[in-house]
Amino acid sequence: MSRTPVRPFLIDKDETGEFRITIRETRYNSQHYPLVTSTLQPNSFKTVAAARAYAKANFGALAGEFALQ
Repeated sequence: MSRTPVRPFLIDKDETGEFRITIRETRYNSQHYPLVTSTLQPNSFKTVAAARAYAKANFGALAGEFALQ
């Protein structure tokens, strides 16, 4: 894993074609190596815009904190 920080909100398309949000939390160990914990949210969305709006409203996400896969 690289030492570049990951974006805290990952939006990914699942096998049914809907979009899901994964919240990623980054901590650093004593050698400053990133440890990332990912939590997939249970909600699914028809569009990326709907997923972003949900993350902004419920998790306080800001522009630039999203990654798409």
